[in-house]
Amino acid sequence: MTMLNPKKGRLLVAEPSILSDDFFNRAIVLLTEHTENNSVGFILNKPLSYSINDLLPEINCFFNIYQGGPVEQDNLYFIHRIPQLLADSIEVANGVFWGGNFKQLKQLLNEGLLQETDIRFFLGYAGWDKNQLNTELQENSWFVAKNDFENIFSKDEETLWKNKLLQKGGAYKLWANAPNNINLN
Repeated sequence: MTMLNPKKGRLLVAEPSILSDDFFNRAIVLLTEHTENNSVGFILNKPLSYSINDLLPEINCFFNIYQGGPVEQDNLYFIHRIPQLLADSIEVANGVFWGGNFKQLKQLLNEGLLQETDIRFFLGYAGWDKNQLNTELQENSWFVAKNDFENIFSKDEETLWKNKLLQKGGAYKLWANAPNNINLN
């Protein structure tokens, strides 16, 4: 099987060996930026127990907030698939965009014009300095996968990691069905 290199728009899939890291255990990270100097992404499958309205009461919307990663956890970020509605959006890949005009976003949310399958909010992000991600890939902390989902915003975060392991095949099929706490196995 061909090994993919990290690239903007691709997914980082946590190897089953990342067991003791609360942020990255069973994580799927969408890379929104990857250069020779750094990489940035958001964990797609770690929902938190509160909504956008809990953080910003002036927004009458109750979409879930996700744990984006361990960096700048006091900042709110978002990815979406509605660039035609949000000026200044940055294309990541495959119809996924990062950021945009927050004033426009607030208005769209307050008017109920967006669906949860259009957007995902994150507290914090995952970030790597120069060579850090390559080192983690060489240490088998991650493998890179294509973002082949038609709409990543509609995917069930409970099975996202499992499905990517099943897709990879081989020994990963065994890990895909392992319980969250392998001591229960």
